[in-house]
Amino acid sequence: MAAGSCLLLLLLPSLVTASHSPPGCKIRITSKGLDLVKQEGLRFVEQELQNITVSDLHGNEGQFQYNISQVKVTDLQLAFSDLNFQPQQHLVFNINNASISLRFRRQLLYWFFYDIGSINASADGVHIYTVLQLAKDEAGRLKISNMTCNASIARMHAGFSGTLRKVYEFLSTFIVTGMRYLLSQQICPSLEHASLVLLNSLLDTVPVRNYVDEHIGIDYSLLRDPSISTDTLDLDFKGMFFPRVREDQELENHAVEPVIKETERMVYVAFSEYFFDSAMHSYFQAGVLTIELQGEKVPKDLEVLLRATFFGTIFMLSPSVDAPLRLVLQVSAPPRCTIKPSGTSVSVSAFLNISLVPPDRPPVQLSSMAMETKLSAKVFLQGKALRVQLDLRRFRIYSKQSALESLALFSLQAPLKTLLQLTIMPIINERTKKGVQIPLPEGMDFTREVVTNHAGFLTVGADLHFSKGLREVIEKYRPVPTAAAYSSSQPAEPSLDPSSL
Repeated sequence: MAAGSCLLLLLLPSLVTASHSPPGCKIRITSKGLDLVKQEGLRFVEQELQNITVSDLHGNEGQFQYNISQVKVTDLQLAFSDLNFQPQQHLVFNINNASISLRFRRQLLYWFFYDIGSINASADGVHIYTVLQLAKDEAGRLKISNMTCNASIARMHAGFSGTLRKVYEFLSTFIVTGMRYLLSQQICPSLEHASLVLLNSLLDTVPVRNYVDEHIGIDYSLLRDPSISTDTLDLDFKGMFFPRVREDQELENHAVEPVIKETERMVYVAFSEYFFDSAMHSYFQAGVLTIELQGEKVPKDLEVLLRATFFGTIFMLSPSVDAPLRLVLQVSAPPRCTIKPSGTSVSVSAFLNISLVPPDRPPVQLSSMAMETKLSAKVFLQGKALRVQLDLRRFRIYSKQSALESLALFSLQAPLKTLLQLTIMPIINERTKKGVQIPLPEGMDFTREVVTNHAGFLTVGADLHFSKGLREVIEKYRPVPTAAAYSSSQPAEPSLDPSSL
């Protein structure tokens, strides 16, 4: 028993670490961001409530028979609404003292008198209280996992006109009470469908695991359920790149966990060193961190200098003195990213192999030298794409064979640095130009971005705006209904035959 307890104590730290893997990417939405979401969400709720379908209401009272049909919502006034965070996983949407205007068709039969027409009605004091529970699904995607809703209507009025107006006023208690009940019973199912089906289809547009280019992909799956306080919603994403040739490869995260303390902007996105390291590790594993220059692609000044430097070796190959030069720059280990408050840098170790390439003969290696470079990285956000601009900051070369050869290579230091700056760096920056998408729903973009460096991670503070409305994005991905489903969903025309009442 004692041995088992000791073993449990030894395993406890590793179990805690495994259950709380640090995120490579973290997003915080603040109450200011929620206010913007509320504005767009309110428009969406209005559109959904305007499409409420209310069942026909029919009955009789003595010799009176009535039928209410074709109920249409003509106007909504949702002046008092609020959307708030509720710890630990909930959003609360509250509508108070709203009003709903209706128009419906009336049919009345009293003995031999038959009346038909329209009625305008209004539901006042409408209260809707909705709680949405947020969670990650099995794929690591943010979802609305559950919803509770309570709707009530305080008062309902109907205006009658026509020859049987007095009769309708007599029956108004039955009609208005029934209509208020039917309407209140349709509000929550409509919002439940809007949340669990339509809004979840919007969340499906958030990239979870997708390809960045032909070489690597990115895993933005959530590590755990969202954490909600009274002022913020925090999402921890895996934020790990992977090589497409080995999609199941996992890179262990030992980086500092990003910590977001700010709440002034609508949204904050934090990236740890692990996020960038996994990208460079994936490119390395994909075997694409190699650049080759041969013949005319080698700058003329550098070619002259290289031929002069290795004149003795070349001279020994007299039949191949005029053979073209080939330079192969190959990264020897995955580059590493370092983020400090003063800036972001990338350390790269590589080999530079210089060869002659005689026609119809095997290449002849002139030199193989090691290179160590440090690149400064400017990280910025454009739209929803995170981009990196690299610049050469430090550079040195040395021989892998001897210190004496390293001394002989000293004259190549400046021209090779120029080669990197003018030829190699533009190639690298062209490859990183596309950037990688940030996990936001379609139609939502960043504005007024500000990047701030910290020890081990950086944050991007920004505001949000909707380039597309929620309805536009949802309709784009809504499944096309079948002809049978469409025809069955249309309300039937009420009969004008009094005998049908």
